[in-house]
Amino acid sequence: MNLEQLGLFGVFMGGAIPWLEAIVVVPSGILIGLDPLPTVVFAVAGNAITIFLFAFGGSKIRSWMRKRRLAKGKTDESPRIAKAQRSFDRWGIYGLAILGPLVIGTQFAALVAVAGGVKPLKTSVIITTATILWAALIALTFVLAGFDGIPGFGDPNN
Repeated sequence: MNLEQLGLFGVFMGGAIPWLEAIVVVPSGILIGLDPLPTVVFAVAGNAITIFLFAFGGSKIRSWMRKRRLAKGKTDESPRIAKAQRSFDRWGIYGLAILGPLVIGTQFAALVAVAGGVKPLKTSVIITTATILWAALIALTFVLAGFDGIPGFGDPNN
């Protein structure tokens, strides 16, 4: 496995981690010198897998989270999920898809949308599409701004 493949694997794994998100690992990957297009693809792929998992397991995950919080003597909803639910009630699935990566993370946006009554497949497709748009926009911005690699880092010619 070469350095670029290892980097793309890291981007894939980073994209799958809640709150790290594709929109965080894309600029990181580009800054260390990875090719922007595969970086976006791998980051979104990792993120999309967990979006689908959270959407299709949404009700079970939310129930587990509530039980765990109650067992610790806390209220049944975390402040983050309560905030997300208020956002969902106000903006709906499309607003949650656009704001989710910035506010609560795409995986938890999927969880909240399903808990709010949106079908898991529709939730997954909409939030993944928004993630693709965010990641592509961020990659394009970084490339146009000239942030396409830290000089000497990851460059075999230096």
